[in-house]
Amino acid sequence: MELPEGLVAVVKRDCPTCELVAPVLAQLPVTVYVQDEPAAFAGGLDDTSLEVSWRLGIETVPTLLRVAGGAEQERVVGWLRSDWERLCGVTGLGAGLPEHRPGCGSRSVEWGVEEELERRFGGRAFTSRRVELAAQEDEHEALYDRGWTDGLPVVPPTEERVARMLRGTTRDPAEVVAVVPPDLVECTVEKVAVNAVLAGCRPEHLPVVLAAVEAACTEEFTLHGLLATTYFSGPVVVVNGPIAAAVGMNGGLNAFGQGNRANATIGRALQLVVRNVGGGRPGEIDRATLGNPGKYTFCFAEREQDSPFTPLGAWRGVPGNAVTVFAGAGVQPVVDQLSRNPESLARSFAACLRVNGHPKLPLAFDALLVVSPEHGRVFRQAGWDRDRLLAELTSLLQLPGSELVRGAGGIDEGVPAAAAAMTFPKYRDGGLLIAHAGGDAGLFSAIIGGWMSGEAGSRPVTREVLT
Repeated sequence: MELPEGLVAVVKRDCPTCELVAPVLAQLPVTVYVQDEPAAFAGGLDDTSLEVSWRLGIETVPTLLRVAGGAEQERVVGWLRSDWERLCGVTGLGAGLPEHRPGCGSRSVEWGVEEELERRFGGRAFTSRRVELAAQEDEHEALYDRGWTDGLPVVPPTEERVARMLRGTTRDPAEVVAVVPPDLVECTVEKVAVNAVLAGCRPEHLPVVLAAVEAACTEEFTLHGLLATTYFSGPVVVVNGPIAAAVGMNGGLNAFGQGNRANATIGRALQLVVRNVGGGRPGEIDRATLGNPGKYTFCFAEREQDSPFTPLGAWRGVPGNAVTVFAGAGVQPVVDQLSRNPESLARSFAACLRVNGHPKLPLAFDALLVVSPEHGRVFRQAGWDRDRLLAELTSLLQLPGSELVRGAGGIDEGVPAAAAAMTFPKYRDGGLLIAHAGGDAGLFSAIIGGWMSGEAGSRPVTREVLT
């Protein structure tokens, strides 16, 4: 848009402050754009389409701008005599008017209007396929019938909503974020935004969703295998850094549970990308015997402010804003209300960690131990960090083969008889993660059991959150 040189004002008839300054505008050499009734202002130009207001980024009227060389140099919002005089280089403006009056909201930023203006004037060409619904179709039922939901209602991804979602990131909508299994489909930022809308995300959630998609689609996470397995697991998303609080995530009370929009929709958006872009649908490639409720969404922030541990993302080499994805099978409670020293509490953790998957299967499954604040305080006061606790757990989880062989304890499951004289660690190196989350009260921690470990299974992946 080529701006006229000199003074430019944007006003609307339905604004008391704009009416107040109308006599001032009539005295100035100014180009006046009017959002509603151009004839109400002397020499007013028609901006009822709101294109000028949108292109100038007008949020409040009246706005007065000074333009030189085709570019905006300065602007004043509302009426403040001293600022108008300075901007115009004229003294004695508005004699008899009050010194200051705030403006009104611009029509261009009214609810739903801004997205429509962006669609009309933004020049964004969406590449996603458009689907027209019949006049009598219920949009929520139509989305379910087409297989685009996880069984719960979703938010219809209109162009306006997707455009609004894309404002949550500076990344190019055409950028390929990942190749999504199982169909190995290229997924762009725009495609992620579409599914973030479906999930109910806000625009500020989008960078976290993008990082989660990138992490989950890496070779080491083995998303295709995670989908195809008959085991319980699905992606669990752990978020670190200032962005968690900035977007309203919960790492405290009921961190795994319902009620927090950011936690619920970020995890859900990842699952919908896998379903709608990658083709990972239950009953087709997703062959879980039982599954787990976390396959709708399982996402939480780590509680960093009083943690005895460094943030999980930083410990894994990505400081600051980070997302870690883990192939989690569900939540196993850990109850210890009596231990007041770290050695005793670590033994409780080890006893519970031993039964992950099966107490007679070593090196088979990874785990994420989530330590609650009350349990965490025991380690913090004793000066135990994550490495110290991991070392203790590793020592405690060295299992004698004689207890693990098939038939031992009257249980046919186990390792071959030839391993009876051996000792096995319960977890592979790097197979046990520790995080800190939960409410202030409750001597309860949790184990999120993992899927098959090692090269044949899934390994946790951490990625930086890019805005």
